[in-house]
Amino acid sequence: MIRDAAGRFGHTPALIIVVCAAVSVALLSVASGAYPLAIPDILKVLGGREASDPVASLVLLEVRMPRFLLGFLVGAVLAVSGALLQGLFRNPLADPGLIGVSAGASLAAIMVIVLGSTWLGEWLEFAGEWALPIAAFFGGSATVFLAWRIANRGGQTQVATLLLSGIAINAIAGAATGLLTFYATDDELRSLTFWTMGSLGHAGWDELVIGAPFMILALIVSPFLARPLDAFLLGESVVGHLGYPANTVKKAAILVVGLGVGAAVAVSGLIGFVGLVVPHLVRLVLGASHRVVLPFSALIGGTLLVAADSLARILVAPAELPIGLMMALIGGPFFLGLLMRRKIV
Repeated sequence: MIRDAAGRFGHTPALIIVVCAAVSVALLSVASGAYPLAIPDILKVLGGREASDPVASLVLLEVRMPRFLLGFLVGAVLAVSGALLQGLFRNPLADPGLIGVSAGASLAAIMVIVLGSTWLGEWLEFAGEWALPIAAFFGGSATVFLAWRIANRGGQTQVATLLLSGIAINAIAGAATGLLTFYATDDELRSLTFWTMGSLGHAGWDELVIGAPFMILALIVSPFLARPLDAFLLGESVVGHLGYPANTVKKAAILVVGLGVGAAVAVSGLIGFVGLVVPHLVRLVLGASHRVVLPFSALIGGTLLVAADSLARILVAPAELPIGLMMALIGGPFFLGLLMRRKIV
């Protein structure tokens, strides 16, 4: 049976469809680009054999595979983070940028770009090419910690205060980013613009090594929060009655989001709409239980971001559009459509 009595897709058919779509998008992603690769060559190389085209192995293993893996992880962790925050805040408009983690990571990265020739020169010399992603990761983590400390009263985390703290931190980080933009040179402005629009253009094995452990850890921990978040949908007072420690669940969800999104922004820049749109799509098709929403959000979020990255490379080849711009073009109309059908508020 494809649909249940409520008109929603069954989980097994939906999983088969999503996995088939993910495999198709993965093949499209690694095959397309300025140097097209043949599907038989891709399958040979992935199977450990020599491709008919000797350059194909190099392009596939050193360029396309790390970019695909990084894009899938970033999309998955952004979508799961959006689902976690929407469940925690019981607010369908919550996304990873809400508590300031994206803005904090972006500000730290922009500081490295603009102030690299001043007092941050020693840091750049010490960290080398890892300076920018490491700074972004710690910037995102620091803003999560700050918002968490502000919202913590008597050992209890106040969700409403956390939300307002995130809004204030976003405003402060935006003002600081604007000030740095004012002082940036033309070359720095170009790097800064691509960072704020999001890009996988610099994806490689080094970036994957930096970000993957944190993003994978966030994805592994998130399913353990599914049942408590389902209880949150019934009201915070219900959570304790069902035997879940509400404050511990809040802390765990916020830490998972900070860890995953901080790492994602560190390696790809700012990419919006994935965390906002994907969980809605899953709820509309498969229902609101977080035991379903979280794993399907990860699969669909990763697939969506890889598809957007492929389009960004194909549409204006041999150049490429910023992936954040592609996601805004895809996610903005979709989100407006949901609002007009009153599926959200």
